[in-house]
Amino acid sequence: MSTVAPARRARRRQLDSSVIVGIALVAVIVVGAILVSTVGRNFFSPGNIRDILTGMSVLGFVAIGQTLVVLCASLDLSVPYVISLASLIGADLMAGNPANIPFAVLVVLVVAGAIGLANGLIVTKLKVNGFIATLGTGLIIKGYLDTNYKGTSGEVPYEFQLIGATGIGPVPVSTIIMLAVALLAAFFLARTRTGHHMFAVGGSDQVSRLSGLRTARPVIIAHVLCSISAALAGLLLASRLGVGSPTVGTQGGYDLLSIAAVVLGGTLLMGGRGSIWGTIGGVAIFAVMDSVMSVMQVNPFLKDVVRGVVIVAAVAIYTSRTVERRRPRFGPGGSVSEAGSKPIGDLAATKEGAVR
Repeated sequence: MSTVAPARRARRRQLDSSVIVGIALVAVIVVGAILVSTVGRNFFSPGNIRDILTGMSVLGFVAIGQTLVVLCASLDLSVPYVISLASLIGADLMAGNPANIPFAVLVVLVVAGAIGLANGLIVTKLKVNGFIATLGTGLIIKGYLDTNYKGTSGEVPYEFQLIGATGIGPVPVSTIIMLAVALLAAFFLARTRTGHHMFAVGGSDQVSRLSGLRTARPVIIAHVLCSISAALAGLLLASRLGVGSPTVGTQGGYDLLSIAAVVLGGTLLMGGRGSIWGTIGGVAIFAVMDSVMSVMQVNPFLKDVVRGVVIVAAVAIYTSRTVERRRPRFGPGGSVSEAGSKPIGDLAATKEGAVR
């Protein structure tokens, strides 16, 4: 009896957060399919699948970048304003001419990268909390947009609009591009030194510094990549609208939604642990829920209530797993069991074997 319980707890601890998100996504799809069938609709129809994947693409871009920042124990609240600015700059420079598309995209990415660089330098060099730093940067951009734009601006050529309007079967081109960016981000975190340093800095900035890491560099790079991801979302929205809009980012609430998707995907807000694919799973859960509630004509205000409940439940699950992992376990006689009952030499040997 005493050996069964520890075995069960060990199996629970082995469940990665991405696996939990995948299980939750399957559960949401099953429940959603049942609910949609009650109103005489088919959840798995090509049209509905296309709507879900389309809903994932914009938030997916933003959430990918937000994941990198959160892994470094920071935040980026400037993303909705970067989205709006990117859509306006892109549409203005394209001016309806397909020959201008490469130049417009390049300028948008450079401007977004500069904004991310400013965010990263303020956080690392001026030691301003990421929440405050990016909020201030976002307000500066908002002031610029409110001063110089009173409505939509520019014109996106038809060729660029195809990105937001076409697909391969039921899969939109925009979603394919978003998944390609997610794959690159996952490879970056898993295979590059800077990616590993992001986890280290997020886990403990002080320990990383004492270990000889340049802690400012991964944080700055994370903010730069986050702003570039937000700019890609802005270009995608411009391709769908055909024009740039100064409010397209704020109306979508992509700052809080991206953070919610990151948290729902199992990334710790304190940094140091998380994954890109967990975030994509969180984005997919939101997209499925939105689709189901739209089909069932649920009150739009109730959508936020459902999102809030899901986020709180997800964080509660992750927190309970973290507490269980850290809680010491005692045997029937009151002595520490498992690792706590082993001599120091045995523990050292165990750790050495784990490293090997």
